Amino acid sequence: MNAMHTANLTSCGITVETVHRNLSPAQLYEHAIRHEPGSSISDTGALIAYSGSKTGRSPQDKRVVKHPDSENDVWWGPVNVPMSEHSFQLNRERAVDYLNTRERLYIVDGFAGWHPQHRLKIRIICSRPYHALFMHTMLIRPTPGELATFGEPDYVIFNAGQFPANRLTEQMTSKTSVDLSFENREIVILGTEYAGEMKKGVFTIMNYLMPKHGLLSMHCSATADMQTDNSSVLFGLSGTGKTTLSADPKRRLIGDDEHVWGDDGIFNIEGGCYAKAIDLTPENEPDIFQALRFGSVLENVVFDDEGHHVDFHDTSITQNTRGAYPIEFIQNAKVPCVAGHPTDIIFLTCDAFGVLPPVSKLTTEQAMYHFISGYTAKVAGTEMGVTEPAATFSACFGAPFLVWHPAKYAELLSKKLHEHKANVWLINTGWSGGSHGVGARIKLKFTRAIIDAIHSGALADAPMQADPIFGIHTVTQVPNVPAEILIPEHTWADKAAFAATAAKLAGLFIENFKKFESGSAPEVKAAGPKI
Repeated sequence: MNAMHTANLTSCGITVETVHRNLSPAQLYEHAIRHEPGSSISDTGALIAYSGSKTGRSPQDKRVVKHPDSENDVWWGPVNVPMSEHSFQLNRERAVDYLNTRERLYIVDGFAGWHPQHRLKIRIICSRPYHALFMHTMLIRPTPGELATFGEPDYVIFNAGQFPANRLTEQMTSKTSVDLSFENREIVILGTEYAGEMKKGVFTIMNYLMPKHGLLSMHCSATADMQTDNSSVLFGLSGTGKTTLSADPKRRLIGDDEHVWGDDGIFNIEGGCYAKAIDLTPENEPDIFQALRFGSVLENVVFDDEGHHVDFHDTSITQNTRGAYPIEFIQNAKVPCVAGHPTDIIFLTCDAFGVLPPVSKLTTEQAMYHFISGYTAKVAGTEMGVTEPAATFSACFGAPFLVWHPAKYAELLSKKLHEHKANVWLINTGWSGGSHGVGARIKLKFTRAIIDAIHSGALADAPMQADPIFGIHTVTQVPNVPAEILIPEHTWADKAAFAATAAKLAGLFIENFKKFESGSAPEVKAAGPKI
């Protein structure tokens, strides 16, 4: 058994007799089965684990220490709720006290960022083998030599998620609290066992540090051309097709979720992927399905007792079933996960209003506007037999993980676009011929053909026409895509309804952008819809 004496952790306040450091997946499997009730192994070899009552992130319980050294950098508000240093230390002591009552603790040392000059050393201290395996999977795994010389970490995550926060502590609103201090270089987790809090905590750290060096951190997937090594970046909120479209057998996968655009190209922040598992089948997601084997984690899924076969359609525990696996489990992954500068930036939106074109090209100012907006639309619940699309805006396509004002990231994007002459495309993977309930979802094969045409360069000189409401440049000819679907108005039988719906969505864009106007340049605001 690989154990580390607590003398190496006394600076953290850890005094537990037995601390297991950097166990192998096989050892963590053994510990999970022995010590965690409910843990099991699927028929494909993945570790099945459960996160308790919290089966998703708790963004309303995220707190950031307001400190003179960083307070002018932080975009304070509902995304970054301030807390005092005193409250942070109370929660930290509460977490350490809890961890010191455990019979055994687990340490995971890993890197965030594949670029050797920009990577961070991250240490996880937790009491659940499931959490240790999850972060062993999601961080970049050091070589034995790198572990031997790992030294002191840049950031430490104290995961005491089984133990609640004290609601009487100042600035607490529930028994859950995820607290980040840039000055202490620590994250404290109380009251939630959802493993994704650790992953997104690391991303939040990178979202703070990378812009300080002029690097753009991005919530996106990325692929690379097999011959040139040029990359392509896909932004998109849940349901837009980001994961599906990045699984492209004609290209190499750089990563599925978190990247940085640096001075010499892009690099993945993570060493693994964290995919949604709902309705997963080997037919619709063959790469992900085969990756969920020994060494992977299946989270909050339902399986049968006899054969441990997972029912990915069963959402009785949560709709947010997940699978975490090392990126090298994807056959066309490019390891190390670095690539050249992007030739194309793609914003994916599932427009359930049905008024945005399947593909349009954006100017730099429009790219900044749509990046800050981060739009998609979801189908709302049914009331009296009527369904209405619901607009969703998430700044930079990842608002919960931002630290700086969104305009900071948009300015970095603009700088990178000018330096490297990348094209920016807005792709609607949603509805055509009417809003949801009237029109139909744009076929995946047409969206794939659009992506292929972008990557081949076929759209560089394609004919375009300006959209009179949104101002974007609609592409009117794409190989293997019917021309009649490329101009949204042409697909609607009721032209008056189209005009009214387009004006409605444009108004939602304008209203949403008001909260960002004070930090954005006038030309960016002017790049929005025209109504």
